[in-house]
Amino acid sequence: MADTRLIQSRYRLLDLIGRGGMGEVWRARDESLGRHVAVKCLKPTGPQHDQSFTRILRERFRREARVAAALQHRGVTVVHDFGEYEGVLYLVMELLDGRNLSQLLEDNKQHPLPVPDVVDIAEQVADALGYTHQQGIVHRDLKPANIMRLADGTVKICDFGIARLGHDIGFTSRLTGTGIAMGTPHYMSPEQISGGQVDHRSDLYSLGCVLYEIATGVPPFDLDDAWAVLVGHRDTQPEPLRTHRAELPGFFDRVVLELLAKTPEERPADAGDLRQRIAVGRTGEQRHLPVSGPPRPSGRVRLAPPVPVVRPGQRRPDGEPRLPSWTRGMTTGHKASGAMQLGLAPPDHSAGLTGEWTTGTDLRALTAGLPPARPERPTPSPELLSTLANRHSAGLNLGRLGHWEEAGEVHRAVAAEREHALGPDHPDTLSSRYEVGFTLSRTGRAADALREFGRVAQGRERTLGPDHPETLAARQEMAYVLGQLGRHFEAHQVYAAVLASRERSMGPDHPDTLRCRHNLAFNLGRLGRLEDSYRMSRDVAHARTRLLGASHPDTLVTLYEVAYALGRLGRWTDALQTYREVAQGRARALGADHPDTLSARYEVGISLGRLGRSAEALELYRALVDDRTRVNGPADPETLRARHGLGVNLGRLARWEEALAEARDVCVMRERVLGPDHPDTLISRREVAVGLGWLGRWAEALTVYRTVAEAREHVLGADHPDALASRNDEAHCLEQLGRGTEAVELYRRVAALRRQRGVPPY
Repeated sequence: MADTRLIQSRYRLLDLIGRGGMGEVWRARDESLGRHVAVKCLKPTGPQHDQSFTRILRERFRREARVAAALQHRGVTVVHDFGEYEGVLYLVMELLDGRNLSQLLEDNKQHPLPVPDVVDIAEQVADALGYTHQQGIVHRDLKPANIMRLADGTVKICDFGIARLGHDIGFTSRLTGTGIAMGTPHYMSPEQISGGQVDHRSDLYSLGCVLYEIATGVPPFDLDDAWAVLVGHRDTQPEPLRTHRAELPGFFDRVVLELLAKTPEERPADAGDLRQRIAVGRTGEQRHLPVSGPPRPSGRVRLAPPVPVVRPGQRRPDGEPRLPSWTRGMTTGHKASGAMQLGLAPPDHSAGLTGEWTTGTDLRALTAGLPPARPERPTPSPELLSTLANRHSAGLNLGRLGHWEEAGEVHRAVAAEREHALGPDHPDTLSSRYEVGFTLSRTGRAADALREFGRVAQGRERTLGPDHPETLAARQEMAYVLGQLGRHFEAHQVYAAVLASRERSMGPDHPDTLRCRHNLAFNLGRLGRLEDSYRMSRDVAHARTRLLGASHPDTLVTLYEVAYALGRLGRWTDALQTYREVAQGRARALGADHPDTLSARYEVGISLGRLGRSAEALELYRALVDDRTRVNGPADPETLRARHGLGVNLGRLARWEEALAEARDVCVMRERVLGPDHPDTLISRREVAVGLGWLGRWAEALTVYRTVAEAREHVLGADHPDALASRNDEAHCLEQLGRGTEAVELYRRVAALRRQRGVPPY
């Protein structure tokens, strides 16, 4: 491209305006018409790159071009032409002379824009959205960086790169993967966050967020924790704008709050209605404006952030600008990404039309100060580094969707290319290796994951030092995988060492320190140190409540561990109360159908059963089975787990015919889904035998008990506690059949095996 300087014998490239992760934007001259234009070029990719990934990007670029070229409105960036030249996709647009709203706020030191400008911008954007929505197009990523104010005052919406054609169902899911909620967290609608149906009213919500920010200097939910921002959008009423800035007109305050209604039905009907309200308000006739939606509370419900809230003109204590931190786990997972630094926004994969492009950035500075592993290694090109960074981020997105095998393939390929280009100990290479280890642990390959994390920990210790947060993150993952392998004593030693280093370098209340203490408490329980596990998890829960709030997922996952320890200590009344607290908190914070909420409800049922309150447990499990079936399907392992609990409590209520029928159904489904020797299948098969015994059908029960015992001996070994328990069941059944001699002999065999293991006979 740079060699010819001419595209299709028509567009002559003059100056590089900006460069982004997926391409470049040039100021160019249209030789045919004699006018200056902007040309955006999708970077060429060589044969060494992932061809399927390239195809997706090309399809998205072409669709983006067709969508944008069809729009003809003064408030939308004009696309003149698009095509492909020598393997490079290009887009020709009008050349804009102006600043986007994000840049205007930065120019103004994050102070709000003048009130007349704010109202004028609102009216112009509403007019442009009204037009695009009539064309059946939803923007889906409206934010300050995608709205330009030109030198003459005209406002234009840019970047329809992830627009959705209302009549073209399925386009977005094909390109982004099922379940990705595309957008930027400070400007996402509640329905977009939850993965629900998105229409033009979602754009209106995002516009409300933009107007709130340019009018007050802060977004409606001004928090640095991504989880808190998203929950704020879903659950918290925003503070009225005039509490931040009294000179804002009342009609504008009301209009923006209506745009920020939690449900689409409460928002203005369409952008045309919105524009009319603004126009009427500007003439001073706002008393005639209709008011939709419920009245707004004057107070603001604050969500406890894990880091201080940043106000206009302030910067975070670490010096980074105020940006959402996508690297924090948003549910109960233990992972903190090793690839992205706290406070940095993730790369944009959409190759947007006229998005926010970085200019004058020397990407080679990313490696400044790091000596190459081999002096002869050539300096990699900025284009290669950018491409690898985007593919790394694509792997992270696959992991967030649960596609761990595919994510592992991407990270292994990127790791190999980074090692070749940058060296084995470069931080970027080690970040990719870290993600490879994480995908291995999530796909059941714990031993391979341990080796990978060990390599990363050693490399980071050499280049970053033993107490660097990224070194400690790798060592902490080693401990987690050791626990997966059942090597709990070794895991304990690693956790304890990492915790001491984290407390020394980060302090006792740092989120990473608390995460390490949580994992250490978990591991103590697996070592049988139940009192220590309970005390430590309780202390971590108190600290997280104080720092993050009682309903934060990290707080609730530790409280769940407190409840688990209480149950193992036999304190079932306290465990029941704690599990209920977790279930209620998760329902509020994550939703009633979230997997973590449903898991806590299951444990409430276990606690009720242990306390002899089987009738209550039965009702709980009936409701849980219905919810699991609706959310996960009838054959999902968690649905079957809930049905197993239902059957157990039917038996406790002496409803044995029903219990036996339920146990048989669950056993058949588990065998089909999980396999005949899976532990859950064998538990259900044993429950069948229990039901047969209580119904006096001991001969049939004996056959089933023996099947379970033989399977457990085959899988676990003859001296495993579960195999020994099954042989005891078999002996009891023999007694009931009057075969005492055989029963005594079997009891003696079990006792001898217990002695060999050093376990008391009873």
